[in-house]
Amino acid sequence: MVTNPFVTPDNLSEKTAYWLGQIQARNRSRPNLFLKPSKCALLIIDMLHYFAHPDGRVYLPSTEAIIPQISALLRYWRNISGTVVFTRHCHEGENDLGMLGKFFGDYIRCGRQESEIISRLAPSSDERIFQKNTYDAFHRTGLEEYLRELNIEQVLVTGVLTHLCCETAARSAFVRGFEVYIAADALTSSTEELHLGSLLGLANGFAVISDTASICSIQDG
Repeated sequence: MVTNPFVTPDNLSEKTAYWLGQIQARNRSRPNLFLKPSKCALLIIDMLHYFAHPDGRVYLPSTEAIIPQISALLRYWRNISGTVVFTRHCHEGENDLGMLGKFFGDYIRCGRQESEIISRLAPSSDERIFQKNTYDAFHRTGLEEYLRELNIEQVLVTGVLTHLCCETAARSAFVRGFEVYIAADALTSSTEELHLGSLLGLANGFAVISDTASICSIQDG
């Protein structure tokens, strides 16, 4: 399955302004929430060959627009020696599918190229990759414990797919007591309807949503 891109590098700025405008009423000021990169983990969700490479079996062409944005955030976090975390969604076999096996007919195989993080966002040797087999990056992965050990209080969610693994990670982080932040132009989905709908729901009850340029302009100190 290959989807049509609803956003491209050429129209990303225009689209981001539109999305932020559409969610503005829900994405109101939260006086108690301020993104502090030194206390925030950059969470890069499932930017795998399967989704984010043209040869991937479920390639999302819209990832071409968000890869530079995630790269910019990655550079920023590395420059401040911040915490960067990647997730890898994959399955050992059919016995490991759970509800996803009932819902979908295909799955990502662990140990194959399709489960590898794309080279354009390759983790450094000291950046952790948490493997998961469901939407939730925190479910039985050790991610929460890792962030607690580092005294991380916030997460910035990026990656794919907005309405599935990204939204679930954001909600799961929220109920675990982490402040949640979203860069609307650093995550994507299979359709604009699903992407925007997810942003609207997250802004209403779970996350503060802005854009990559605004986040990279923060002076943390």
